[in-house]
Amino acid sequence: MQFITFIVTYPFIWLLSLLPMRILYLISDFFFFILYYVVGYRKKVVYNNIQLAFPEKSDIEIKNITKKFFKHFTDLIFESIKSFTISKNEMQKRYVYKNIDVINTLAKQGRSIALMGSHHNNWELSFGLPLVANIACYGAYTKIQNKYFEKVIKSSRMRFGYDGVYTTIFTKTIQERVKNNIQSLYILLSDQSPQLRKTRHWATFLNNFVPVHTGAEILAKKYNFAVVNMTVTKLKRGFYEAEFELLTEDPSQYNNFDLTERYLQITEAHIQKQPEFYLWSHKRFKHKNKYSSWLKNHKK
Repeated sequence: MQFITFIVTYPFIWLLSLLPMRILYLISDFFFFILYYVVGYRKKVVYNNIQLAFPEKSDIEIKNITKKFFKHFTDLIFESIKSFTISKNEMQKRYVYKNIDVINTLAKQGRSIALMGSHHNNWELSFGLPLVANIACYGAYTKIQNKYFEKVIKSSRMRFGYDGVYTTIFTKTIQERVKNNIQSLYILLSDQSPQLRKTRHWATFLNNFVPVHTGAEILAKKYNFAVVNMTVTKLKRGFYEAEFELLTEDPSQYNNFDLTERYLQITEAHIQKQPEFYLWSHKRFKHKNKYSSWLKNHKK
């Protein structure tokens, strides 16, 4: 069944990816209309998330951000489709790294790097980072159930030197590379809501007290990685600019979870500037009222 699904749908996706972006954006506009006005896909979830994140905003403002998010969301889908066949030149034109010297200076010093990022603007196209970074780049991702799509997507991401590693073995991969003294950069998107049973820390993020991922900080301290944050700004439709900020070259100097808190502050400030381009389609604050029960179980 997986193979049938693949051979029926992939040729269509591949042909779509060959179209110029101006045509793909016209198709995206049509899908936006269907998704937002007809289907109403997760419309309530998105609205509620934005309302919780920005309680000071009026209903009109929240609805406006919601609508702009869905326009951006359908664009992301077609930008991801384009990534199957996007050329090196177009990738570098559409996704610019403002100050890559932050990464390359650390790489020249022989440092491995924990690169913290978020699901803001377009994070998918960061697989082009090896085009400008003088260091091996790895990113954690969830394995796709269809093994045929999994193989094709992984292969398309590796065209520019990026290597995706299953989330389930990401920590083990880091451990092996450190053991063999292999210098690397590890992309860690740390703004998703973790499972409660795996939570180590809670913090206020976007006006809600929620469990947060601490893996980037823990790994950086364990293996003495330099920690860099990457924020991505949408300049205009289809064009992005990534900027790096060195958080520390010595994570051991920070108290537990201070680096995580700093990352969250930077991420939140950036989301405030372009709230419509954040990934609101998940139940981001689903655990916001569960701290007491978590604390009770955590102490056992």
